[in-house]
Amino acid sequence: MAATQPFNKQTAYWGVPWEEAYGYPQARRSGNEIYVSGQFNHDEEGNLVAPAPLNADGKPSDFSSMGEQMRVSYDNISKLLALYGATLQDVVEETLYVLDMDAAFAVVGKVRKAAYGTERPQCASNIIGVSRLAQRPQLIEIACKAVIGARNI
Repeated sequence: MAATQPFNKQTAYWGVPWEEAYGYPQARRSGNEIYVSGQFNHDEEGNLVAPAPLNADGKPSDFSSMGEQMRVSYDNISKLLALYGATLQDVVEETLYVLDMDAAFAVVGKVRKAAYGTERPQCASNIIGVSRLAQRPQLIEIACKAVIGARNI
């Protein structure tokens, strides 16, 4: 499913099972601000892209797909923002939640610069190491705030 706004123009959804189970939209607009819930490595059908292999304990055993998961997360953010006429250039703050800081730092500069289309993305950025994310094969999740028109300031 593509990102949609089935209930009203203020909220956006993917139509994936975890929205109903958890009870939340993927994005919400308030005035000129757009708050994007944590996005991760799923396609528009809810299938994981480049899932990390899991060990016997159900924990990721290989972090080499961090870059691809990060790229898909930014793609998902871009699709949600587009519903409001915004782009990644309107993002003013982002937070990356990662399972492995070393794996993230190995790819984050290249992936972020490509996603934002510039060598110096103009948004405040935080990166936080966590012990677990929602989907076990998930290595990264990105949440952000955008302000419509920020790219023109």
